[in-house]
Amino acid sequence: MQSFPSPALAMVEKMQAAAAAAPLQAAAFQGSPGANSHRAAGEAMPESLPLPCFSFEDALDAVKDGRAASAIIPIENSQNGRVADIHFLLPESGLAIVGEHFMPISHALMALPHADGSLGPFEAAYSHPQALGQSRHFLRERGIVPLSHADTAGAAAYVAERGDPAIAAIAPVLAADLYGLTIAESRVEDAHDNMTRFVILAREPLDPASLSGETAMTTFVFEVKNIPAALYKAMGGFATNGVNMTKLESYQKGASFAATTFYADIIGAPGDPAVDRALEELAFHCKEMRVLGSYRQARPRG
Repeated sequence: MQSFPSPALAMVEKMQAAAAAAPLQAAAFQGSPGANSHRAAGEAMPESLPLPCFSFEDALDAVKDGRAASAIIPIENSQNGRVADIHFLLPESGLAIVGEHFMPISHALMALPHADGSLGPFEAAYSHPQALGQSRHFLRERGIVPLSHADTAGAAAYVAERGDPAIAAIAPVLAADLYGLTIAESRVEDAHDNMTRFVILAREPLDPASLSGETAMTTFVFEVKNIPAALYKAMGGFATNGVNMTKLESYQKGASFAATTFYADIIGAPGDPAVDRALEELAFHCKEMRVLGSYRQARPRG
């Protein structure tokens, strides 16, 4: 709790109290009130009670501990790629992916005005590393030093707490209203088609049979056997069975740099004979394979 900047604490306490009274309605998210994940929770689950958590681990723990029915977590951005550490956290959490949500992202540069009402110049701007990466050209062109913070809205609350007009935050427009900042520039993201994909997690997976008749996605992680052409052979089953793989990413597991884990998305779900055959062939070539969940496919909105 005390990790949140003081301007955010009253709102955090109010939201946490409401969620504690009705945990089956609670949706955990990482960040302070006003963060993009807060907005995503409202869009994806409009009837939910938002539960702000300081870290991704805290949001996942809230679901594991029964303090929330679900968590919504950003997993990748169209401009700045994978959200750091999330590919490790999802498999370790033991939770299941039960949905996805795409949300356009726009950032604003905000700060406290000087005594005369003017804004800037700014020496530094605080934000989540993803938002800083999405605005790196904007910051570099203006000579503003990027400084990391736990989340975008938390950065706005921190700037308000500091009271220094020489520092700014990059955050959603809503954060300026919540924390009493003034917007210096809007739409500071380097690409205006900036899009983030979120996944929704719960303790229990969806039954793939419930997705019958709908376009489904399945996410899984796997580690192939350490033999020549193992990955090539493992992927062959998806090609021969006509299963479309929309994502394949690798990341290192352990310090030896010899064990590579892969994270993948496919269109389809277990129960479809083609998917079952492809996953069976994949498992044959793997040391480890685990499905993280099957869920309804969402479409990005521009």
